[in-house]
Amino acid sequence: MNFGIIAAGEGSRLAQEGISVPKPLVHIQGRPMLERLLRIMEDCGARRIVICTNGSMPELSRYIEEYRPAPGVELVRMERVTPSSMHTFKEISEHLRGHGRFIATTVDTIFRPEDFRRYVEAWEKAGEDVDALMAVTDFVEDEKPLWVAADPADMRVRAFLDRREPGTDFVSGGIYGLSDRAIDVLDDCIEAGLSRMRNYQRALVEQGLGVYAMQMGKILDVDHASDIAAAERFLSGDEENK
Repeated sequence: MNFGIIAAGEGSRLAQEGISVPKPLVHIQGRPMLERLLRIMEDCGARRIVICTNGSMPELSRYIEEYRPAPGVELVRMERVTPSSMHTFKEISEHLRGHGRFIATTVDTIFRPEDFRRYVEAWEKAGEDVDALMAVTDFVEDEKPLWVAADPADMRVRAFLDRREPGTDFVSGGIYGLSDRAIDVLDDCIEAGLSRMRNYQRALVEQGLGVYAMQMGKILDVDHASDIAAAERFLSGDEENK
């Protein structure tokens, strides 16, 4: 499996709240979020991992330069200044196109390693009719969550919604399993001037691709200083966060 990591955000909210290190280097369970994510991907059989940063954080650039991936893993690093996370994803996708199915996510997405492994294995085993497998969660913390309407029988996605509808229980977890056909749709979105990942996900459905969802358990993002402690509690098995 190949993986992409979007790490081009500046972490401005964390900086405003007194966190001085770049967001990817914020420690969770004793190590930087970026290292935690890299090691999880390596443990899930990564062959190639593509990381995109914005080049404005020398400390982060040095960290990635000095990072030593597991044997057999190709680490591709690029620095780009882009207008949105979708444009950053476009940069990453160009290094994943033609190498088979891949999974992309942002650097601050926190989940249990065992849940992620289940998701990776499901994406590897999915049929040829599945063009995208989106990780979803019933844990809702985002101020503007993207609700996922899926058929209960097979979890095929019918729509991505800004507002919850009856029978819609999951939100996007920000983890995307995609095929080359899905990258072609991304090209169309960029050409159309779209800039939000949720609009890209909508385009996948609108263009008739086989888009499915998988409940991956609890997923949270680290956007604020308080999220760091919440992530620690979650990963340590605190009952209040299960």
